[in-house]
Amino acid sequence: MRALSGLVALCCGLLLSFQADAQRPPSPPEGATPPAGAESVARLTADDATTWLDGFMPYAIARGDIAGAVVTVVKDGKILVRRGYGVSDVEKQMPVDPDRTLFRMASVSKLMTWTAVMQLVEAGKLDLDADINQYLDFKVPERGLPITLRQLMTHTGGFEANIKYMWTSEAVAEAGGIELGPYLKRRVPAQIFAPGTVPAYSNYGTSLAGYIVERVSGQPFAEYVEQHIFVPLQMQHASFRQPLPPALRALVSKGYALGSGKPRDFEVTPSAPAGALSATGSDMARFMIAHLSAAGGHDTAILKAATSQLMLTPQTRFAPPLNTMALGFYEIDVNGQRVVSHAGDTYSFHSQLFLFRDHDVGLFVSLNSAGANGITGPIRRELLENFADRYFPAGAPAAAPVVDAALAKQQARLLAAPSYLDSRRAETGIGRTGILTQTRLEALEDGSLRLPRLKQPNGQPTTFKPIAPWVWRASNSELRLAAILKDGQPVGFAVDSSSPFNVFQRAEGYRSALWLKPLLTAAVAVLALSALAWPIAAFVRRRHGRVLGWPRRTLLAYRLSRAACWFMLLVPAAGMAVMAWASADFARLDDRLDPAVIGLGIAAVIAIIGGIGSTAWNLVQTFRAGRGWLARLWAVLLLVSACVLAYALVLMGLADFALNY
Repeated sequence: MRALSGLVALCCGLLLSFQADAQRPPSPPEGATPPAGAESVARLTADDATTWLDGFMPYAIARGDIAGAVVTVVKDGKILVRRGYGVSDVEKQMPVDPDRTLFRMASVSKLMTWTAVMQLVEAGKLDLDADINQYLDFKVPERGLPITLRQLMTHTGGFEANIKYMWTSEAVAEAGGIELGPYLKRRVPAQIFAPGTVPAYSNYGTSLAGYIVERVSGQPFAEYVEQHIFVPLQMQHASFRQPLPPALRALVSKGYALGSGKPRDFEVTPSAPAGALSATGSDMARFMIAHLSAAGGHDTAILKAATSQLMLTPQTRFAPPLNTMALGFYEIDVNGQRVVSHAGDTYSFHSQLFLFRDHDVGLFVSLNSAGANGITGPIRRELLENFADRYFPAGAPAAAPVVDAALAKQQARLLAAPSYLDSRRAETGIGRTGILTQTRLEALEDGSLRLPRLKQPNGQPTTFKPIAPWVWRASNSELRLAAILKDGQPVGFAVDSSSPFNVFQRAEGYRSALWLKPLLTAAVAVLALSALAWPIAAFVRRRHGRVLGWPRRTLLAYRLSRAACWFMLLVPAAGMAVMAWASADFARLDDRLDPAVIGLGIAAVIAIIGGIGSTAWNLVQTFRAGRGWLARLWAVLLLVSACVLAYALVLMGLADFALNY
């Protein structure tokens, strides 16, 4: 089951695992007495930043087995530093050039899409709070209320996170298989939450917004962005086109799993407005300068100051006081500084952009390899934290909060549960693995909470200490965890790492891991023992010249039930094999997999009906034949186990026959 759950955890959680921000006590306001040691704070100059980055980045990419990286820093409307590290092509040993080497931006691309939306809002052509269906040439189903652009920009449209066609190949793109409108019409995901109620990161929602830009402007999305963002900002090596134009295709970095390994194919996404941008580090620097200038109160070539203020206004906080979404950007405050950000990840490329709003400073990094052991997340996090510590350090530590110990223990017990679901999840077909990927939250005796899913650098689970009612802080960092309350009672929780766009919800009783996982484990054990005992017992009987002296029907029921055990176990094993094969290359998750999905559906239905039917008949025949109490007990256990596994197969979506998963 690990392989099946692993793909969804990677696909649906790829953008989350490396966005953990370190919240620290606020720094003093300008003019206040500086904290101890502040006299040694470095000044952010080109020389100092270059020297510091040249010490940090080469070591970081070497320890992570990453081929190359680019970093740019902007300050006061100018590019302060642009540095390339390592190589863009290992075989040719081509060095990374921050002015010419293109990196894949993945979800950082969304910032271009949201900027385009805000341009049309500024022009009076779009209304953030209007029903998006009025801008589309097809209807997006609604769950109670219409979906708005504001909700798309805050990932509260309510969509499930489908995994099919997340990525595809250049051959499909060249054949015209990724045209935006037809793709969106064919791939409408289920709406699993009412609009505006639950943050759940959505690539589909972003692509809808990009299609709305296309329809309202009358220009293809890639062309609109080129004309209204790239040209005004002189981003000469940036493009959403897939495949890239030949002149740019020759400049794009190769992508790697490991820098010491072989390059991977160019990753194409049909959800282009959500992740198709290719650009250089210098191009991204120009984009940061424009947004910082607008945030600082200056009209720019792409946005007016008033529009920027609207775009950067925090929206609903689903788990106060944790971070939240603005319109497109999300908060990732550090050292008391107001910082907005966006990260992005393909399989190979991993990027992130940070804007220090109060200092007119921007920081951008992109890596062209996944690296060893998920290293790209820690590298980006350490880059942000060390950059902030060097140039914008925190003030003196705040006094330890006074916490009511009895209240903290009570609230920890109420919030703790072994079965939370990530709000960003698939609920259709083979992508639905909620029973396998639930998150545990454990209450400790002192009112602390332990989150096994969030590991410390030493591999141990993170423990959160209570700091306020319904709020906890990590014992080894400033990461916070907060409860989500409804009518005063906890219904979920969020962590600073993902709270802007994802939360954890308590699993419904019918699929809670609290009872389902142990029962499923026991059921698999019973079925496996029965399946293995059948040939072993037959071999032993043959060796000793014995035969089963049961009535014909009893013998047939016995054999059918044991064959059903094998089949019921083979169906999820086949599902895991299919998903393991697909997880090796996400571009395989397309229509080519449909025959396997249909085959799995047929097999699952046969396993469910045959498994329950044959074990039920075996039970009846066991009692009719007057077999002993142990045989009767095992027959009962076998029927119950078949029912449990059948239930799990349904919950896992293997019997859905859904081709839009």
